[in-house]
Amino acid sequence: MTTTRDTMADRPVARVLPLLGLPQLDRLFDYSVPESMSAEALPGTRVRIRFSGKLVNGIVLERAESAEHDGALTPLKDVVSPEIVYPPRLARLVDSLAELYAGVRSDIIRSAVPSRHARAEKARGEGPGPSWEELGRLELDDVDLAAWDAYAFGASFISAVRGGAPARAAWHPAPGEDVAARLAELAVAVARDGGGVLIVVPDQRAVDALEAALRELISPRQITTLAAGLGPESRYRRYLDILHGSARLVVGTRSAAYAPVRDLRLSVILDDGDDNLVDPRAPYVHARDVLVTRSAQEGCALILASATRTAEVEQLVESGWAHGLVPTPETLAARMPGIIPSTDTEADPEDISRGRLPAAAYRVAATALREGMPVLVQVPRKGYVPTLACARCGTPARCRHCNGPLEIPHGPSQSNAGPEGAGEAAPPTCRWCGRVDVRHRCHECGGTRIRPVIVGSERTAEELGRTFRPHPVISSSGERILDEVKGGARIVVATPGAEPTVPGGYGAALILDTWATMNRQDLRAQEEALATWARAVHLVRPEAAGGHVVIDADAAVPVVSDLVTWDITGAAARELADRAAAGLPPATRMAAIDGTAEGVERFIADFEAPEGAEILGPVDLPPGGRPPAGIEPGTPIRRLLVRVERSRARELGRALRAARGVRATRRDPAPVRVIVDPARFG
Repeated sequence: MTTTRDTMADRPVARVLPLLGLPQLDRLFDYSVPESMSAEALPGTRVRIRFSGKLVNGIVLERAESAEHDGALTPLKDVVSPEIVYPPRLARLVDSLAELYAGVRSDIIRSAVPSRHARAEKARGEGPGPSWEELGRLELDDVDLAAWDAYAFGASFISAVRGGAPARAAWHPAPGEDVAARLAELAVAVARDGGGVLIVVPDQRAVDALEAALRELISPRQITTLAAGLGPESRYRRYLDILHGSARLVVGTRSAAYAPVRDLRLSVILDDGDDNLVDPRAPYVHARDVLVTRSAQEGCALILASATRTAEVEQLVESGWAHGLVPTPETLAARMPGIIPSTDTEADPEDISRGRLPAAAYRVAATALREGMPVLVQVPRKGYVPTLACARCGTPARCRHCNGPLEIPHGPSQSNAGPEGAGEAAPPTCRWCGRVDVRHRCHECGGTRIRPVIVGSERTAEELGRTFRPHPVISSSGERILDEVKGGARIVVATPGAEPTVPGGYGAALILDTWATMNRQDLRAQEEALATWARAVHLVRPEAAGGHVVIDADAAVPVVSDLVTWDITGAAARELADRAAAGLPPATRMAAIDGTAEGVERFIADFEAPEGAEILGPVDLPPGGRPPAGIEPGTPIRRLLVRVERSRARELGRALRAARGVRATRRDPAPVRVIVDPARFG
């Protein structure tokens, strides 16, 4: 480092990227480096510059011997910190993603590099700090990786990863697999071999599970977590530890995908289909694309771990860039629970449905409880009765004041109910404004009666409490999510993603209201439905141990058949083929331009479409879509789609960036939002 700092004296010009978030200013500007700052204003450091008469933050990207234009240069105002927080490998990553997503580099840097905290720098001191090995020791002499033998070519994949090869796999754990334990074992083995490890997960629950698994093998000081709940000082301190190499094993949520881990040898993303992995701020980068790009640029191994396979991952597998890591037939035969589709078509009068439960579901649940095993009931929505409709014509019930959806909330009477869950229903209430509507009248047919469309987790728990008295009923949803419950005869009602684990696994799982999951008007509805159900299957003990899953759906539906036969790869292949036939991502690259009719029209006038691009629309923004910032509520929003072949993805990104720059330079007043491959198409 000393040699680098000394040679900078021969390069008195700094090329700085202003961190302004403006498309037209997403380029380098030349500044002179005062002699007093020469040793500190290195590429990758934060500086303060004068720009358009204001002091703004920037990052030095290059030092040069001369400027690229004539005239006197403005000197750097200050070096914020000598820490090189933006190393070259991170700069290459950000450049690539900005081009792919038509984004501004400073917007991505905002997510990638934490804000500076002087106290964290002072506390850390100078020098590299302790090595990873010095922070603790392995609790075991060796890490047992034999569990990976349960997967086809699992042993060879592990050998390739430990050997430093850029092996890439779509890993689909077998039902009942302890995913956190398997990833922890591999991560520790790689870290002990001297390689860096980065694991990205969708939420804090997954971070906690992985951290707990890692603590069984190594010292807590050898584990670095990066999550939204950290304060600015702690987050920056850990970022510096990663930069200096003392943090070799990193686990975190979405933005942790950018962590500049030294000698990165293994990267992992868990449940890549989870929306939490998409940055909600422009340019809406998906953590999966961050790790895929890093794997290509840095030559590290990549594991895309999920119970099911998204179409995006299937494309990587079919292209040969990654391969499938799936359980062997013997493993599946030993670990799979029995899966029973039920549409309540049986004609047996002895086994009629109880409440909302199909007959088969009631029998399976009753058997499990009788044998002292817990039962999981998965429902798609939280609340009491979250959705209402007119009993006569089926029109969704809306508030007469704000047009928000009406629901029947969990009122005081239910909150104070006994263990049986008894209580009276609260009156219909608007989910948006909170007004009570006791005299609702349908605006379509004038009907005054309403009926539930979806029954929430709280109402389901109430019904099951009566049906299976005296067994206790536990709810996990909304603000009250349980990580684990005790075993024994009990019923656990949970929404997707909130299912708690139970020692030894559930004796039965009942998947209800499947139509609400399958019939969502969204491109990814079928894919997400299978993923939701598969997560419930993973929590159930094998069939040989009495485990059964009942799904309230017709086996003739393809996605239901995929679950029953556990054809995870076949479902992904069919989904990708259907997308390709319809010209939808990931078979193509598609950009959505959202704004007012005037704004969209102006944008497309400035847009120079790549060769072969298709312009689709404009159409109305899909229902439930969030309008772009800066547009008054109630203003009609239009969406225009631009579609290109996948091979022209970067051409599309560059063209969109250019159009954004033209609009910003012109200071077009009409707000427009650009999203490349949006998570929700409607």
